Amino acid sequence: MDAFYASVAQLDNPELRGKAIAVGGNEIRGVVSAASYEARKFGVKSAMSGFMAKKKCPHLIFVKSDFERYKELSAKIREIFYEYTDLVEPLSLDEAYLDVTENKKGNTSANDIAREIRARIFEVTGLRASAGISINKFIAKVASDINKPNGQKTVHPEEVIKFLEELPVNKFYGVGKVTAAKMYNLGIFVGNDLKKKSLEELVTLFGKSGTHYYNIVRGIHNSAVKPNRIRKSLAAERTFNENISSEIYMIEKLEKIADELERRMLKNDTKGKTITLKIKYSDFTQQTRSKTKPHFMQTKKEFFPVVKELLFQDKLVNSVRLLGLSFGNLNTEIKEPVWVQLKFDFNTHRF
Repeated sequence: MDAFYASVAQLDNPELRGKAIAVGGNEIRGVVSAASYEARKFGVKSAMSGFMAKKKCPHLIFVKSDFERYKELSAKIREIFYEYTDLVEPLSLDEAYLDVTENKKGNTSANDIAREIRARIFEVTGLRASAGISINKFIAKVASDINKPNGQKTVHPEEVIKFLEELPVNKFYGVGKVTAAKMYNLGIFVGNDLKKKSLEELVTLFGKSGTHYYNIVRGIHNSAVKPNRIRKSLAAERTFNENISSEIYMIEKLEKIADELERRMLKNDTKGKTITLKIKYSDFTQQTRSKTKPHFMQTKKEFFPVVKELLFQDKLVNSVRLLGLSFGNLNTEIKEPVWVQLKFDFNTHRF
């Protein structure tokens, strides 16, 4: 979806259409969750502090998140996907992989299917979507960003190698700012530069990721679209309007976060053995503290004593702007999923 959270805000409030808006945060503190394309022209991005966003775009309008509304629209969009294929792998509320090699419409053109789905999404929700179509998930994901907003890009099988060789390395999915900077220092600017490095060199330079880079620049990515994705963690967190220094006050805040985490655990029928406390300080440094119990936990009564134990485990190094709780080692990880072995061709695409 194109700027999903921001687009939903503009959809529901016509007065915001065509204006620079940011979802989440405010001009004093907080973090931007999403920015409209009008705001992006000024350099406003997700994960940017609200203060910096307002500095870059003085006329920026901040709006609150509405996850219930996002979930409602996401469900409608997903229903459209299932009109075409059952092989849908959601990545988040606003994006998913679809394998349409064999689809319910009997359509042999992935391009046409993508156009139809995008048109249906707009018809049903009033929102715009972009698509990437190619031979595997990695290339489809990269392609989906090329003609945003409201566009699509197909990379046909015979075009894959040239496409990847000419692609700037910072456009490779999974290559972040730090890795891109390291590649630049090594003289690696586009895929063709990356391709000149041997597997041994890349593993030496980038560890396990080196094998991944070696394969993807050659168009090799054998990850099937998995309709049965297994949840590996479940979390809840909160950013505060004012920094907190008192541990007693933090307990009060953690009580509310624990209530939300318990609600999510019960709703998803999920239990976990590892509880993690996330602390983000006023200087934006982050710390996590975890403890694993021998038995599964689900309710606040079971896990909150562990949370308090983690909070008082070490002294806080600064005032705190965010607290979060998450569960790992979930009971969902031990369930046996039904995997479907898929044949990949250029009909695999991503929204």
